[in-house]
Amino acid sequence: MDLKQKGEDLIIEDIDFFDVKDIFNCGQAFRAFKEEDGSYTNVAYGKIINISNEADNVTIKNSSIKDFYRIWLTYFDILRDYKELRESLSFDSTLVKAMEYGRGIRILNQEPFETIITFIISANNGIDRIKKSVDMISRMYGSKIGDYRGREYFSFPSPQELSLAKAEDLREYARVGFRDKRIVETAKMIMGAEIAMDDIHKIPIEEARAELMKLPGVGPKVADCVLLFAFKRSESFPVDVWIKRVMEELYLHESTPKSKIAEAGRKIFGDKAGFAQQYLFYYGRENKLGKE
Repeated sequence: MDLKQKGEDLIIEDIDFFDVKDIFNCGQAFRAFKEEDGSYTNVAYGKIINISNEADNVTIKNSSIKDFYRIWLTYFDILRDYKELRESLSFDSTLVKAMEYGRGIRILNQEPFETIITFIISANNGIDRIKKSVDMISRMYGSKIGDYRGREYFSFPSPQELSLAKAEDLREYARVGFRDKRIVETAKMIMGAEIAMDDIHKIPIEEARAELMKLPGVGPKVADCVLLFAFKRSESFPVDVWIKRVMEELYLHESTPKSKIAEAGRKIFGDKAGFAQQYLFYYGRENKLGKE
């Protein structure tokens, strides 16, 4: 990988297995807006960037070199060798097909509080509705970052800012439904340090999951998503309806409880289970596997 500056743009040259379409459409983040030219404008860590790729080159607009090294290098998991990762998972022929389909997926390393709230909202919800709810929460309680290509962008609120929200306003304006009180209570608990956020990245996975599940609205699937996308716990294997269908059709060949599917995923794929999950999720959802 080589980073070069061309005018106001940053160009990452010679980076393989990186496709913004795959990255922003595999269900891990909900603040990217697809532009007419095929690029994506994304908000994370209080910054706005526009990102696109062509062949093995990635172009980042609206970012300084300092922010690239401070934020985006880690956020986009750029230093990981995805060729080596894929080779280590190539023992499984089904996963090989999924990895080729989602060739450009990279696991994003996201801000923990935003990820928790986002995946609380995601429970029994569609992607478009999740995006609209997260955007409205940012507009209502976050701070304006700036304008880009004619649209306003706002930072996601802090635990303190969201703890002051009224549940009824979240329900009425952000359309979060039954999750309204859970969101406010979660913000209050995190602000009050009622869960050990600083320890989640290093304690045993079962303890980390249990810690997150102290929060209202955080069940096993949401906890596993947060562990994978915000705490770099790649041994996590989130199970939603699509992963359940994929695992039952391609691996287990019978109806199986979600908890057992998660166990099977971790057993089969080990400490790279989270990467396997993203490839399988994207492959299964886009090809509607297991759906009659």
